[in-house]
Amino acid sequence: MILSPGSTELTLDPAHQPEETPAPNLAELTLEPVHCRPELLDACADLINEQWPRSRASRLHSLGQSSDAFPLCLMLLSPQPTPEAAPIVVGHARLSRVLDRPQSLLVETVVVARALRGRGFGRRLMEGLEVFAQARGFRRLHLTTHDQLQFYAHLGYQLGEPVQGLVFTSRRLPATLLKAFPRAPSSRPPSRASSLTAQTAPRASKGPSLPPPPPLPEPLTTSPSPPAGPPPQSLLETQYQDLRGCPIFWMEKDI
Repeated sequence: MILSPGSTELTLDPAHQPEETPAPNLAELTLEPVHCRPELLDACADLINEQWPRSRASRLHSLGQSSDAFPLCLMLLSPQPTPEAAPIVVGHARLSRVLDRPQSLLVETVVVARALRGRGFGRRLMEGLEVFAQARGFRRLHLTTHDQLQFYAHLGYQLGEPVQGLVFTSRRLPATLLKAFPRAPSSRPPSRASSLTAQTAPRASKGPSLPPPPPLPEPLTTSPSPPAGPPPQSLLETQYQDLRGCPIFWMEKDI
């Protein structure tokens, strides 16, 4: 390395340039929960913060909540050349249970190291998630994306509907209580209790009754009734938005 006097620009000496680190072998990658490898928490936090900057303390706290009871954070690991060295964190994904869907999981925070993108590591991560979820009895994965629709479509994901992930699970909470969370408040005003006193019926007016009105004419053209529910999303347009108001696509896959 050559440092020119009076200059802040560093120039690498071609004769002493470091060799490029070879890409990890896909066949040697492993998928392990974060809470089983606490010594890799810092490296995993750095990987995620490289994509979505956040305070280190907050990121470590979020990763520290990983458990077998879900939410659960998984790391895609590559072994070091020497057995004594710690593995390299190549990717990360978080799995959460889905409210009212006991056989589904919500996939979040999917990220692969920048230097390794476009080499099949994202596919390896997602395929590993499917095997991990299947082994634990789950049959469907849900996720959201802003701009990776084609990537997930190649993996077999299809456009789906929004679901609600559980940020925590506890056996102390009954299912009836959990089911109450996503319900929207009723728009109808509260109904009043029926009066115990009978209402007096209106008296009929005296005199001859009026003839019924003539029927309304039929419309010239009948337009089909609009479909119920929100319009379907497509790979080019969606009606869903994230918390920042950006378009977001919901996708799902049966595994």
